[in-house]
Amino acid sequence: MDLKKFDSRPVAVPIQKIIKENENTNTYVFKYPLGSKPGQFVMLWIPGVDEKPFSVAYDDGKEFWLTICNVGGATAELFKLKAGDKVGIRGPMGTSYEFKKGERIATVAGGYGAAPMYFVARTAVGCKVDFIVGARNKKLLLFIDRVKKLKNVKVHVATDDGSAGIKGYNTVVLDEILNKKKIDRVFACGPEVMEYAVGKVVDKHSKKKKINCAVSVEKYMKCGIGVCGQCAIDDTGELACIKGPVMDWNYLKKLPEFGQYHRDAQGKKHFFQK
Repeated sequence: MDLKKFDSRPVAVPIQKIIKENENTNTYVFKYPLGSKPGQFVMLWIPGVDEKPFSVAYDDGKEFWLTICNVGGATAELFKLKAGDKVGIRGPMGTSYEFKKGERIATVAGGYGAAPMYFVARTAVGCKVDFIVGARNKKLLLFIDRVKKLKNVKVHVATDDGSAGIKGYNTVVLDEILNKKKIDRVFACGPEVMEYAVGKVVDKHSKKKKINCAVSVEKYMKCGIGVCGQCAIDDTGELACIKGPVMDWNYLKKLPEFGQYHRDAQGKKHFFQK
């Protein structure tokens, strides 16, 4: 791998604006020409705290957004920052969702996976998009109002408690759409167990018609440029920060780990509860 194309130094960028999405989620707006594609990520450095990878929620070449959930020590410190405070940004990094004009796309988002899926839907000009989003309840749904403003995009909502949309999983909605429509590509972003279930639904329908499926894989990353080896994939040894985060389902379903377990910072396996 040619590391010359990567600049390992973070760029100090001020937070332009902070949008409170819900009780535990903020969108951070940066006026900076990042130039990312849907599915790519950045390494965000919180000075004096830590550096973490985050998917890009929107990028128009002049500004970009990061939608972040407050789930740990680093993000708790990030949530203390205000507009005008500076953070370090490295990127964009990784692979992206690929599509062609005129295609029919189904995006499946779980939780804060709705943010990068919004980036896909907004960028997919000339395509017809079925935007499927799921959450535990209505309060945790993200980006719905923004997505509804997009042309050629139909929104489908599923919640565990039935407080919005249908009661149940977003994969049920996907199954119904694939039964009724010709879909060229399915994109998924969210909890890994959900992504695995999305792949299984695609396989069910791919017996009759070819459907390309790409999934954004979340792994523990330290460097983002293929140096530390922390995000190595069992059993191939490939690095998720280089191979991914967006990977083809036909590759992922052959792996022993995908949808089964993940490794923590110490490399210990943690099996998903199903």
